[in-house]
Amino acid sequence: MQGKIIKGIAGFYYVHIESCGIYECKAKGIFRNKKIKPLVGDNVIIDIIDNDKMTGNIIQILPRKNELIRPASANIDQAMVIFAVKSPEPNYNLLDRFIMMMDYQNVPTVVVFNKIDLAEDDTLEELSDIYEKCGCKVIFISTYDNKGIDIVLKTLEKKTTILAGPSGVGKSSLTNLILPQEVSATGDVSRIGRGRHTTRHSEIFNVSDATYICDTPGFTSLNIPELEKEQIRFYFEEFSEYEGQCRFNGCVHINEPDCRVKEAVEAGLISRRRYTSYVEIYDEVKNKKKY
Repeated sequence: MQGKIIKGIAGFYYVHIESCGIYECKAKGIFRNKKIKPLVGDNVIIDIIDNDKMTGNIIQILPRKNELIRPASANIDQAMVIFAVKSPEPNYNLLDRFIMMMDYQNVPTVVVFNKIDLAEDDTLEELSDIYEKCGCKVIFISTYDNKGIDIVLKTLEKKTTILAGPSGVGKSSLTNLILPQEVSATGDVSRIGRGRHTTRHSEIFNVSDATYICDTPGFTSLNIPELEKEQIRFYFEEFSEYEGQCRFNGCVHINEPDCRVKEAVEAGLISRRRYTSYVEIYDEVKNKKKY
């Protein structure tokens, strides 16, 4: 039977099979011999040991569409990152790092801004303009009065999606609105805060049919992928239309004269906030390479 690994703990893998339920499985020794570790999100073939006890063995891992380092998972269709427009004030540098990290792993990012009831319309328009230009789908919601939740559900449909976001932005509230009531009621869903249910491992939840979400712990910092400083610019999509138009070939848009990207920033065509994130990340990678 074919299913999807939704959780892995202490050598046991929990495989969701549509219309059947969740089977507790062990992985065959052949995977250890080949140094292949099953990941959350893997599509697998299992042999049933006991249908009543719902136990089995994983005998095959099907080819992976992708493999993420953080969170450790496979076959992810998209990442959905949740930030509040206010309370707490968004950490845009953290958001930009997340988008960059997902882009590096070839995973599209959906940016969800919560608590729109606290923001002015011009703020929302500005955020939409900035993050759509960097290649993201942008959704505005309020978990307080359920605004925009229907758009979120439509975006998740028939995809496996990573949910991420810092503490206090309403990620747990959104998760509970997304998941079927019987799943949320178990208390197994990460509460994101610092309570006893806080998730320390990746875990996938079945929303419906082929729709899955991978809930991850709240994060406060993200490491930059292993890139050379000259490569950073390629992960800021709004720079791409100016590539090759600067005076110098290989311009990294920092200190060079006649730089089209810097001119676009001054003209308001590229977000100054995004450009500031770029400079900070560039400097971080540059300084790290020195040691």
